Amino acid sequence: MAKNSHHPDHHMHVGVILDMESPVGEMAQKCMTMAISDLNATPSQNNHPLKLILHPRNSMGQPLKALSSAMELLENEQVEALIGPQTSEEAELLGELGDRVPIISFSASCPSLSREKNPNFIRMTTNDNSQVGAIAALVKKFGWRELVIIHEDSSYGNGIIPDLLLALHEGNARVAHRTVIPPQARDIYVEAQLYRLMALSANIFIVHMSPSLASRFFIKVNELGMMSTGYGWIVTDGIANELSVMDQSALDSMQGVIGIRPYIPPSKRLHNFSLKWRNSFFTNQHHQIPEVNVYCLWAYDSVWALATAAHHLGATTSIENKDSANKFAHLAAIPPRPTGSDLVRTILRAKFTGLSGEIQLKNGQMQQPLAFEIVNVFGRVKRIGFWTQFNEITTKLDRSTVAVQSPSVRDMGSIGWPGSSLAIPKVQRIMPKAGKRLRIGVPIKVGFKELVGVELDPVTNATTVTGFCIDVFKAAIDMLPYGVTLDFIPFTNSNILMGGSYYDNLIYQVYRQVILHEPSIP
Repeated sequence: MAKNSHHPDHHMHVGVILDMESPVGEMAQKCMTMAISDLNATPSQNNHPLKLILHPRNSMGQPLKALSSAMELLENEQVEALIGPQTSEEAELLGELGDRVPIISFSASCPSLSREKNPNFIRMTTNDNSQVGAIAALVKKFGWRELVIIHEDSSYGNGIIPDLLLALHEGNARVAHRTVIPPQARDIYVEAQLYRLMALSANIFIVHMSPSLASRFFIKVNELGMMSTGYGWIVTDGIANELSVMDQSALDSMQGVIGIRPYIPPSKRLHNFSLKWRNSFFTNQHHQIPEVNVYCLWAYDSVWALATAAHHLGATTSIENKDSANKFAHLAAIPPRPTGSDLVRTILRAKFTGLSGEIQLKNGQMQQPLAFEIVNVFGRVKRIGFWTQFNEITTKLDRSTVAVQSPSVRDMGSIGWPGSSLAIPKVQRIMPKAGKRLRIGVPIKVGFKELVGVELDPVTNATTVTGFCIDVFKAAIDMLPYGVTLDFIPFTNSNILMGGSYYDNLIYQVYRQVILHEPSIP
């Protein structure tokens, strides 16, 4: 009699929700397929009756599409777990399903996502807040005491801000200004915000936004000359993790940028996987082989974590879930389980070595990496140092991922700054530039004061200008992407030269710059 003949073969159906239009989504699906292949080829798993079957769905980066895909998977495929979704916004929306089916996300990093809100949510990635210490340490190392934060206006973009502000404050760095950009902002809006920052003379920035928005953002930054000598840019790991798959035009616009990302220690298993990854693309005759990034490794490890837990529990878990979640129409009637499912609890207790290193979850998420890698975009993406959770910047790590030395900035490796400069940018005092004042000639005439009305204070000689035309003019000025200060100059009959009409003379005075001459700025 065969060893497992008394166990019926069982397939565990797993839903996969990714943005297949994005490079990471496409690569992550491939990595998960390779994980299934490696699982099936493992002798210890080969004798086990439980096999994982993935059911991928394309969310196209849209939260509602991700939710409808999840519902369809629960109804039609009777999935017992979900891997994904890719973004924090999608994960938040799927939270309503999470009390009925385990959700494992390898890329949703917003701090607001937690097991307190959703006991069956597992974050197989780092919390965004885990990097704020590294960012603050870099700012302090470069001697920057004042800077600007530019972030995306979304759950992902806003989630890191409280802890980042605190970390910078503790390092004696002042955030003089914050610029918020909607994820779907048009290029003209991005350009307007950059003009405002230029008007403030800001030159040191921390950028936290999705890679798709960052690609468009930095192209505009470069076009406006803000990626030149004297500027300093730090990007968070959401951008730094995807530098290898960004469009070349975006990467060319980011020359001189500093980024941080979780450090993945080398291993024989990771080396073998990388070889297999490259060979798979040779087979498919790809012209350019994409570099495996950390999200792909976490996607691979997510499959292994789920499979290991399912094998440990056996087929009973899946049968229990299938009975309770077999019909979409009955979803609302499925009672929440505040303590989480047995499958979730088993995953949370697991400790294993994955492609990304040692996997151990705490409070439903990956623990803070022992080290972050500091990278510099300068021709190519190169490593210039590390930051450890002991708040040290170093150029080398020992085998236990502990800083060997704390170097000076000069020892960190050759840092290429914007404009191909090798000198650390010095902070400029952030304040509005003392630009020229725009002087506007205003006619003083009897009647129609609702359109333009001018009143002179006989004591202070101050001029008050009101009316519909003035309101429209001011509204147009307010829409400019930079600040403009105005002076309204009354134009009376005494200003009229010989001959010509009132308005002809007003225009002629502007041309001659007699009445409206720009005074010298001290």
